[in-house]
Amino acid sequence: MEKPACVTSPESRTQEREKPLWIRRPASWGDSGAKLEEILGRFCLHTVCGEAQCPNRGECWGSGTAAFMLMGRICTRSCRFCAVASGKTGEPLRADEADAVAAAAGELRLRYVVLTSVDRDDLDDRGASCYAAAAAALRRRIPGVKVEALVPDYRRGEFAVMSAAFPDVLAHNVETVRSLQHIRDGRASFDGSLETLKAAKEAGIPVTKSSLLLGLGEKKEEVLAAMDELREAGVDSLVMGQYLRPGKGQIPVVEYLHPDTFDCYAEEARARGFSRIVSAPFARTSYHAAED
Repeated sequence: MEKPACVTSPESRTQEREKPLWIRRPASWGDSGAKLEEILGRFCLHTVCGEAQCPNRGECWGSGTAAFMLMGRICTRSCRFCAVASGKTGEPLRADEADAVAAAAGELRLRYVVLTSVDRDDLDDRGASCYAAAAAALRRRIPGVKVEALVPDYRRGEFAVMSAAFPDVLAHNVETVRSLQHIRDGRASFDGSLETLKAAKEAGIPVTKSSLLLGLGEKKEEVLAAMDELREAGVDSLVMGQYLRPGKGQIPVVEYLHPDTFDCYAEEARARGFSRIVSAPFARTSYHAAED
């Protein structure tokens, strides 16, 4: 049987009200998810899973995993696809946040912890010290723990701040292809994100990761060109997932890509030398991160 081309199929070019059958996720998350919610609440912690309305909450929380979101719930940037609340300044920092994250991860018996955050352009180091503090606290509390950090568009100065407690994996998302970068906050750019990923490698972080949201109107050749540029920047791991509109305040979906299209893009990424690839409608940066 002929392999599908990396283009959207006619049935995927639907209006947003006509979600295809493969765009389904259970809403409940069982006993493990309830335990996670209780622990997060007790330590007054947030997750990007909840704040960004991730479609995988049921699956991930049900398996007892989550991505801790540092530095509050207010982002100083406003991307047109994102459901996280935004403002000119973020919330006051918590002196005990790093220890709270480590304690919660310890209770959950996590061996792989994902840290992410809102953007904090209002802070001198844009929050890099908060990542370092959380990573250090996790390693003190949980010997042998692996830490992944999904960071804003940090530069060499911010990585210098983090150098005492680098993560095992550094993720930063280009989000979409070059022609659609206008959906991001105006302070972000494809070139800026490439600089972040290059700086992480130069700083000595062993594994870097980035993600593309698809279904925003990108063309096949643009996706392949983005892959090429990410590989040139030394990116090891690539995640590709379907953009799903969180609410009416965000930009609409242009098209829903068939799962076969995601499989084909995975083949293209593999041929380009990415060592880790996750490509599926519900894939997100930290989805199955520990397995990856």
